[in-house]
Amino acid sequence: MCYGLQTPQRERKLVCRYRTGRGNPLMVFKEEVEWDEPMILRYHDFLSEGEIDTIKTLARPKLSRAKVIDPVSGRTVSAASRVSKSAWLSEDEDPVISQLNQRIAGVSGLELETAEELQIANYGIGGQYEPHYDSKVLHEDVNLFKCLRGGRIATVLIYMSDVDIGGATVFPDVGAALQPKRGTAVLWFNLLRNGSEDARTLHAACPVFVGSKWGKCSVRSLSDL
Repeated sequence: MCYGLQTPQRERKLVCRYRTGRGNPLMVFKEEVEWDEPMILRYHDFLSEGEIDTIKTLARPKLSRAKVIDPVSGRTVSAASRVSKSAWLSEDEDPVISQLNQRIAGVSGLELETAEELQIANYGIGGQYEPHYDSKVLHEDVNLFKCLRGGRIATVLIYMSDVDIGGATVFPDVGAALQPKRGTAVLWFNLLRNGSEDARTLHAACPVFVGSKWGKCSVRSLSDL
């Protein structure tokens, strides 16, 4: 699962191109189609080295064990299904966060009003996140679900480190495997055009065997439709 199932036939459908964010000629992105069904896009040079360093510096003091919602008790608990540390950053902490949000809006085409704060994740040796859907946030945080007024329509995952061995983001039902590449961002939509969940977006973070994985997950809510 963690190595993907790419075929020559599917690979021929993948392309690289330049595109502008919301038609803004001053906001140009290097876009690569990583997978076509569902559409998964990677944006190269999305974050600079300086921005990565700033975000990591802001996040380190806030990192704590990532938790999930127990479906029985409704309480936030640690779980073997999610082994990582996480922190949340808001725009008022540094201009870099605001600038990054504008880029995320540019590639996703979605508004920022109902966006979450930026979630920073750090996976050490053995860090992983078992298969899950990003459209279902209730299992993570009840207050987050209420704030977003529903599920996540899209996910923008930004890699802030390379990983020596392991750490891929995989979509087991379709065979896609995305390798972490420092400074790149990956975008996919969790919902179909009719608002229902896209079952193909089930994904997981494979265990890190050698190295450390830093990522940032930013999402948009259903109310942006």
